[in-house]
Amino acid sequence: MLRHTLCITLQTIMIDTIGDLTVSVYLCVFRTAGAVFGEGFRAFVSDWDKVTATVAGLTLLAVGVYSARNATAVAGRYIEARLGKPSLVRETSRITVAEAIKHPIKMSKRLTSKPQDALEGVVLSPNLEERVRDIAIATRNTRQNKGLYRNILMYGPPGTGKTLFAKKLAVHSGMDYAIMTGGDVAPMGREGVTAMHKVFDWANTSRRGLLLFVDEADAFLRKRSTEKISEELRATLNAFLYRTGEQSNKFMMVLASNQPEQFDWAINDRIDEIVNFALPGPDERERLVRLYFDRYVLEPATGGRQRMKLAQFDYGKKCSDIAKRAEGMSGREISKLGVAWQAAAYSSEDGVLTEAMIDARVDEAMRQHLQKMDWLHGHTKEAGAKSTISPSAGPADSSKIGFTLPLGEPPQAQDVLTPALEMDNKPEAHVIQEELKLEVPDPPSSDGAELPVEEGTVPAKGEGVKAETVVTPQGEVAEGVSQTDAAPSSEGGTGKEGKTKAPPKDGTPV
Repeated sequence: MLRHTLCITLQTIMIDTIGDLTVSVYLCVFRTAGAVFGEGFRAFVSDWDKVTATVAGLTLLAVGVYSARNATAVAGRYIEARLGKPSLVRETSRITVAEAIKHPIKMSKRLTSKPQDALEGVVLSPNLEERVRDIAIATRNTRQNKGLYRNILMYGPPGTGKTLFAKKLAVHSGMDYAIMTGGDVAPMGREGVTAMHKVFDWANTSRRGLLLFVDEADAFLRKRSTEKISEELRATLNAFLYRTGEQSNKFMMVLASNQPEQFDWAINDRIDEIVNFALPGPDERERLVRLYFDRYVLEPATGGRQRMKLAQFDYGKKCSDIAKRAEGMSGREISKLGVAWQAAAYSSEDGVLTEAMIDARVDEAMRQHLQKMDWLHGHTKEAGAKSTISPSAGPADSSKIGFTLPLGEPPQAQDVLTPALEMDNKPEAHVIQEELKLEVPDPPSSDGAELPVEEGTVPAKGEGVKAETVVTPQGEVAEGVSQTDAAPSSEGGTGKEGKTKAPPKDGTPV
């Protein structure tokens, strides 16, 4: 037991000794390091050349870091403006680095492609086709002669070919195109102004010229005076107006809208050409039906590489019949009808598209189209009923239509006084009728006594007396003559002036 206690005591003494030695070693090291650093710092401070060299080196290092950071930012913005794509641009034909890496074959084909017809694959009415063809020719010649581009507004129902024509116009003219939508501007908030400036900075760097197509432009180019828009959206609109205040030879602005009446007046002032894309007529519908029937039915069925076959029937007659039934449908709806025929063939057991299947798809498409029109008209009626003014003399069913009846304008002073002045200048006699409050005697009773008259009674129709003042060309004036009650005498005179006798009760004429 004693031996065990002695061992524990010796171990404790050794641990304490080792701990004291470790602390002493550490203190010695710290003193030596402090002395070395102190001597070095004193030597450095005492040598002015070393201090100057050190300060100059640190300054150059800071300048180098700051310059490198800003140069990188400038280079990034330059690359973004030249080769990148702004965040507001959804689709563009300009070659970007990312697109070139992802699709090298597509980029090479685009570089070697030739200008195409502006109306290739676009079905329009003859008048509209002639007009947009003139616009395409003028745009192409403007680019070749480095002139100023004209801004265009295309409006009309959805699916009538506005976006398709804008792309074809850019390709035909040899320009790049960029598509942005107005719905992307409002969610950007405070970043909208910066993003809008980036779009136009990027557009100005195009060497071929850029066609900037703004789809659904009324989403952010709304009236600033009447519409309730946020301050951020108002600032973005002002930035857009600032960048489009003058015509440019770098970019061409094309706006598309279904509700152009909502544009701000400053936007209307920047538009040079207005084109209405209406719904296709009978001839255009038949051309569209044949176009999409060939694209989605005949070509896949005759190609032999797809699971699709076509039954035997008169294709031309069927297309004509479908065009007559598809009245009121847009070009996009007709194209979806072609896709529906293709889907019907793919969903069948044998992959054969029959005439009955085509008719069924057409009936379903027409039913859906009528349902959409019912929704549209119902919404229009509800919106119009709130602003309808129902005049007392208006039609009984005017409030059901949903439009505001125009109020008549009050007559102007000159409209009232001019006829009167013209009558005064005429030499012919004129008659001025005045209502005279004349006392009308009560009809006598059968015994000659006067009947009592209750207070507040009104004379019967025909008992009132109107006096006339007749002015003759010679200046003679005849007053108090009743034209209706006074009978001319045999001597050319008149009866009693100013009073008339009521007929007696026995019916004896006066």
